[in-house]
Amino acid sequence: MILVTGAAGGSQGATGRMVAELLLDRGHQVRAFVRQDDHRAEELRKRGAEVAVGDLREISQVIPAFEGVSRAYFTYPVTAGLLDATAAFAAAAQRAGVERVVEVSQLDASPEAFTPRMRRHWLSEQVFDWAGVGAVHLRAAVFFENLQVAADERELGLPLGAPDTRIPLIAAEDVARVAAGFLEEPGPVDPVVPLTGQMTTIGQAAAALGLEYVDVAPEVWEERAMERYGDPYTVEHLTHLWGIFRFLGTTDHPLFRVTDVIERVGGRPPLVIGQS
Repeated sequence: MILVTGAAGGSQGATGRMVAELLLDRGHQVRAFVRQDDHRAEELRKRGAEVAVGDLREISQVIPAFEGVSRAYFTYPVTAGLLDATAAFAAAAQRAGVERVVEVSQLDASPEAFTPRMRRHWLSEQVFDWAGVGAVHLRAAVFFENLQVAADERELGLPLGAPDTRIPLIAAEDVARVAAGFLEEPGPVDPVVPLTGQMTTIGQAAAALGLEYVDVAPEVWEERAMERYGDPYTVEHLTHLWGIFRFLGTTDHPLFRVTDVIERVGGRPPLVIGQS
């Protein structure tokens, strides 16, 4: 039995939904952890999944979901509560004797990272490691979906400076395929896995989406973002994230490397933006 969080899907990549569907298609027993028992949960049941309903931050609701589980997938949206959810999930996984937890982190997760969210992701990684649950940390680049959500009908307005600003990208689908591959892999695997599927410029990315890139002043973008996302935590993270790429510009950062693990573990070459 494999426990999959975020299985209902959402606006930030929906990797949990994709992982659950991939595993079900491959004949695995899947327990889908969802926040609400709605039509999306019912669709998962129809596909053969068990459904557990609860709040990932609430240990009393997470522990029962681990009954009979040997492996698990953890993802948490860009909103408040990551460390609470991590602690509950890691403690429940340790208690259940889980042998592997595959979790979604961020490309530059470290105590010195330039965004609070990335620093929290590094702390989340530490908690999973301390729990001794065979954690595999997928340090993912910027999801294609982050650009698509930020776009309007005709333009992609972001505070990234010139159109030749470089940005590392990955399709949520490729993250899901790699996660499913590691959940199936019987032998030992690397605990830290950088995931970048494409290096491009923001101008080229916008063109691939059929849009015009427009550089927006950071303070203007932040104000508009509050109207668009309605979540100060999300806006905080994205404001810092875009600021990093604006600062780096055309610099060749050591993390800006397409990784072969997407094809090796995910089973096919990485998607490019506009293709997924």
